[in-house]
Amino acid sequence: MLIAADKFKGSLTAVEVAEHVTAGLRRAVPGLDVAAVPVADGGDGTVAAALAAGFTRHEARVTGPTGTPVTATFALRADGTAVVEMAEASGLQHLPGGVFAPLTATTYGTGELLLAALDAGATSIVFGVGGSATTDGGAGMLAALGARFLDAEGQPVGPGGGPLRELATADLSGLDPRLARTEIVLASDVDNPLTGPKGAPAVYGPQKGADEDDVATLDAALAHYAEVLERAVGPKAAEYALAPGAGAAGGIGYGALVGLDAAFRPGIDVMLDVLGFGPALAKATFVITGEGSLDEQTLHGKAPAGVAAAARAAGLDVVAVCGRLQLPQEALDRAGIRRAYALTDLEPDPARCMAEAGPLLERAAESLARDFLV
Repeated sequence: MLIAADKFKGSLTAVEVAEHVTAGLRRAVPGLDVAAVPVADGGDGTVAAALAAGFTRHEARVTGPTGTPVTATFALRADGTAVVEMAEASGLQHLPGGVFAPLTATTYGTGELLLAALDAGATSIVFGVGGSATTDGGAGMLAALGARFLDAEGQPVGPGGGPLRELATADLSGLDPRLARTEIVLASDVDNPLTGPKGAPAVYGPQKGADEDDVATLDAALAHYAEVLERAVGPKAAEYALAPGAGAAGGIGYGALVGLDAAFRPGIDVMLDVLGFGPALAKATFVITGEGSLDEQTLHGKAPAGVAAAARAAGLDVVAVCGRLQLPQEALDRAGIRRAYALTDLEPDPARCMAEAGPLLERAAESLARDFLV
């Protein structure tokens, strides 16, 4: 049995999911051979999955999204591969008091976190983006890495996406030279462009506290930012603004594409490679995946869909566990998932379901084992 599940957000980490599923399986089938590869899709939980796969934990003190220092974690493997998660530095969880700052939240700390990874010896970086508090197009990140963004008076523009409307010149020549020697993969399940109706401000800005006026301000500011960058680095800046992934995490994907020469790949595909899923799958005869909510988003690049696709290609059956199930069986069938076991079927009250997720998951896994393994 191979357990390759993501976290149940707000209740269980991916490692804890695997532990509880294992306990439930062995309650029904004592001595069952179980292996676990906790997975993530590039969003929050990505570093935790890398650490569970044997990467070494590193910490750095960096600038949070509103300027308050925060402690951020990244993961590094002996071969020089680092996993850096932007939410560790610039995520919603770092907003003091949970108060949004849609126009001024900055990715500066993410740039500092990338520098810390380089200082620790990283030669290739998997850059997971998601869960951001920011919509600054990655300008803060690039500034921390050595870029200069100046207004008409030659002064640095303020933090966040809003002040980018005052941007007059951009200079990327001061970027840390180690970046040119470092392979950077932008890992994300978001393929939105930078601006427009499907861009970062319009689609994701409201999740970060942006009202209608803020969205319009941010969209215009990021469009202006891309125009200034086009004057600085050439036509590729305009091309990248339309590229899949540019709108990821408030446009930090765009900053990574333009300034870091990053390669965009679906987050789950990157993470399955990095976490050693392939060798584990080769030894498996049955696969269990899952995440907190199996819904329409799951089908668009989330971890369970990636795991199921890989397992199906290997000819293996896949079942899923989840907190709640919002997909019909036909959709599960199309994704290659034979059946899903939801905790809400055992405990319909959402608060109790989250509070008791571990024991409930063991019960679900026991039922799964009796249905498929006994």
